[in-house]
Amino acid sequence: MFEGISQGIRGALSFIDRGRLTEGNIREGLRQVRQALLEADVHYDVATAFITRVTEQAVGDRVLKSLRPSEHIIGIVYQELALLMGGPANDSSLHLKRDGVTVVMMCGLQGSGKTTTCGKLAHMLRSRGVAPMLVAADLQRPAAIEQLKILGQQIGVPVYSEDPAQSSPVRVCRNALKEAKKAGDIRVLILDTAGRLHVDDALMRELIEIDNRCQPDQALLVCDAMTGQDAVNSARAFNEALELDGVILTKLDGDTRGGAALSVKAVTGVPIKFVGVGEQIDKLQEFHPERMADRILGMGDIRTLVEDAQRKFDEDEMRRAQEQLEKGEFTLDDFQKQMRQIKKLGSMGEIMKMIPGLGAVAEKMADMNPDQDLRQIDGMIGSMTAEERRNPRIIDRSRRNRIAQGSGTDPADVHKLLKDFDAMSGMMQKMAGMNMRQRMQAVKGMAEGGMLDPGAQLRKEKQRSKRGPMDVVKVREDRKKKRKEAKKQRKKNRR
Repeated sequence: MFEGISQGIRGALSFIDRGRLTEGNIREGLRQVRQALLEADVHYDVATAFITRVTEQAVGDRVLKSLRPSEHIIGIVYQELALLMGGPANDSSLHLKRDGVTVVMMCGLQGSGKTTTCGKLAHMLRSRGVAPMLVAADLQRPAAIEQLKILGQQIGVPVYSEDPAQSSPVRVCRNALKEAKKAGDIRVLILDTAGRLHVDDALMRELIEIDNRCQPDQALLVCDAMTGQDAVNSARAFNEALELDGVILTKLDGDTRGGAALSVKAVTGVPIKFVGVGEQIDKLQEFHPERMADRILGMGDIRTLVEDAQRKFDEDEMRRAQEQLEKGEFTLDDFQKQMRQIKKLGSMGEIMKMIPGLGAVAEKMADMNPDQDLRQIDGMIGSMTAEERRNPRIIDRSRRNRIAQGSGTDPADVHKLLKDFDAMSGMMQKMAGMNMRQRMQAVKGMAEGGMLDPGAQLRKEKQRSKRGPMDVVKVREDRKKKRKEAKKQRKKNRR
């Protein structure tokens, strides 16, 4: 999400780490920030106004003579980025009625992901204890009705539909509202209206008629973030016709430059309420400008990560794992269960980017596949016996060969897993008594040069390759000496 704009802004701001700050290099750096925004497809006027505001605050004695001028400038950029996307006042609520049925009209162009987003919104509401009903009001595209029915079956939400040849969008919506009121337990009615390939008079007339006759409580526009400024232009056109209550940006997990998210609020005045961050039905998130500014500046987004974990993790399983850690017991069975819990949050790369301090590690891992490594680890643990998972120390060479054969891996991979697990179990036991901040610092320490740092092994190998012949001999002699001492100690212990 926002890879291009994030790298561009952080690269442009790198001047603050290169020597003494002056008014000249601040202005030059901010010009580069403006260029990064334009390359990310941010609206020209929005980018220009943004840099003007930042420059007015960043240039001057008050900043240059402050105790930490570099942090001061980053703080200014962060605040202005958050304000650009809506700031603290951004409203991501649907404002559900206390009594009765709240009607939400979803509109958008074809291909924006509108029907799928209707399903995602219904799933989000249902997971929060709010009973929704979906309405197939897109009679222009028969496949949309069938798609909505399939989504409804998947998430256990009722779908109201009528024969397209015998009805009209307005009639479908009005009859659906009567049905929802009759059901008694339906709190939210989500209208999946028709889309077009582009904004035209026929589309707007149909939406305005639904708006006038059904009086929806919320009108939300679904925009494809990958279309850049076209998404902003369509948002402006829909808002002029319908007076939108909010925008949902889809496909933010794809190859999007992020310009739409930074421009739509400033250009239209309409808040972004939700963002789609994946194809799965649970990949819809509330939009928080401050958290998005954190992500863009590489500061992570631990609050969203914690909220996702609270919703998706098995509380009983997490409580049991915590008790096991506090007792000093952490087995490969526990490790496997924890990995499966983590998978519910998404890919490892995205999770690491949301943890403060691990964004740089995630970028180093761009050419790697940590999710494939996790699947491999899961396979190796699954190939062990119950006793081996409880007590990994009994795994000798013959057992390693059997486990490797059963999981389609190499014995060396099994050996590495056992070695890493031994180190990690000690760390996990230490972390059991820590608060959240101490745990984050411990994870960051593991990342920087530790087991989570993909470059650590490469640096060791590079350093090893620089050794001369005498250095190699000395290292071998030291190792031999340590092995002898360890052997003597073992014999002494047996006596």
